[in-house]
Amino acid sequence: MTTTTSMRDVFHSIFSGLLLTALSACGGSGGGGGGTSQSSINPLVSSGSSRNPVPTISALSPSCAPAGEQFVDAVDSQLTIVGSNFVAGSVVRWNGSDRPTTSNGSINGLTAQISASDIAAAGTAVVTVFNPAPGGGSSNSLTFAITRGAVDPQSIAVDPAGKFAYVMNGGCDGGVGGYVSMYTINPTTGALASIGPPVSTYGFGVYPGSITVDPFSKFAYVTNEGDPWGYEDGSNGSVAMYTIDATTGALTSTGTINGNCPGLCNPSSMVVDPSGKFAYVSTGGAGVPYNVGMYTVNATTGALTSIGTIATGPVPISVAVDPAGNFVYVAAVNATPGSAGSLSMYAINATTGALTSMGTIAAGTDPVSVAVDPAGKFAYVTNSGSNDVSMYTIDATTGALTSMGTIAAGTDPVSVAVDPAGKFAYVTNSGSNDVSMYTIDTTTGALTSIGTIAAGSTPTSIAIHPSGKFAYVTNSGSNDVSMYSIDSASGALTLMGTIGT
Repeated sequence: MTTTTSMRDVFHSIFSGLLLTALSACGGSGGGGGGTSQSSINPLVSSGSSRNPVPTISALSPSCAPAGEQFVDAVDSQLTIVGSNFVAGSVVRWNGSDRPTTSNGSINGLTAQISASDIAAAGTAVVTVFNPAPGGGSSNSLTFAITRGAVDPQSIAVDPAGKFAYVMNGGCDGGVGGYVSMYTINPTTGALASIGPPVSTYGFGVYPGSITVDPFSKFAYVTNEGDPWGYEDGSNGSVAMYTIDATTGALTSTGTINGNCPGLCNPSSMVVDPSGKFAYVSTGGAGVPYNVGMYTVNATTGALTSIGTIATGPVPISVAVDPAGNFVYVAAVNATPGSAGSLSMYAINATTGALTSMGTIAAGTDPVSVAVDPAGKFAYVTNSGSNDVSMYTIDATTGALTSMGTIAAGTDPVSVAVDPAGKFAYVTNSGSNDVSMYTIDTTTGALTSIGTIAAGSTPTSIAIHPSGKFAYVTNSGSNDVSMYSIDSASGALTLMGTIGT
């Protein structure tokens, strides 16, 4: 997971400020939608007033979608319109044409069915609401953007075979409707090429989620965190599951595991163990205990089956497993922002996949990403609040971590990755829009800085190609992926270009 505490606050501010202002007259805060008639939305109707008011719209959810790909907001292809003065008979209009409209009782709003042809080509659409006579009339207008690709890239994964790359995009409005962009990788140049329109994550997330690929390049999984405050459908979050076409790399949805707090609850990060038999998901929040969800993975279908949960530190953000599949580590932000966070350590039962706690160890301020080197000897954690990287040695027998201290990174470091040879480490710095590069002492695990290289706007996640020749960085602010070559001797990155999501 590549979301920092500050980024989480920003997304919450954007989404909650938009919706809660518009919904202040609603009175209800539960997600779920439905059960309230349109006439109950506006007291003028139920009180017998002879004239309908002019409606006002305040927000669209989502407010954009990729061209050629249906958007999902609890129900496929439904657009939520937030506002006031909606009445029985209110109709949503798309570029002036009526669309099938129903009320949404959980928020002061409407839902409209949007067809595939409405978003077939990139551009914009004007959305209004019309109230019938007597009185009534047309509302103000808001713009729906039909983008050439997905927006707000947050997490990237390269399949272990090195043929394909996948980017989880948060979508508009801080995670309202996520998508996965799919790419082939040129084995010689490392260049990415789009496979086709992005696919939906079939979920909702106030905060961005993450994507991971199983070790046999057969399945991909995306976490949709949902809305911990319950102001939107899908508030408990979900995990979307896909199969990977071995030839084309295209993803095919195999469904979702929907959140059921306090079980799977607002998932943030997920990892599959090296055997491909087990998966682990960090979950919790908004009054629900934080934990790690444990799953078995069906080797044929990729379906996940829960085997329970185990407690973790407050606000778990990132989960990693060692290359031998013996241990799991979870980076957790302190419940008091700006305080030192921690790493929870677990042993994996090789037969059942169940975790056993081995305790915690201190990290820096607001730790948000953890990575283990390919030999399983060292672990590294980015601390977004203290602008540094914590370094640890790993006991080969027990999996226990021992701190080696910290090394400076850029501003607001987010994601950390280690190259397949265990010689170099890289950190994306969301605040300084660059990537910190380090060499690794293969004996001690200590990092030595070899400088930085520019990335796009607000880099969020980094992945290294299995060959060790290329690196890829998602840039949420500029909606693209930076592609780099890696110098095999020095570890230095060289920008090869960017590609949109």
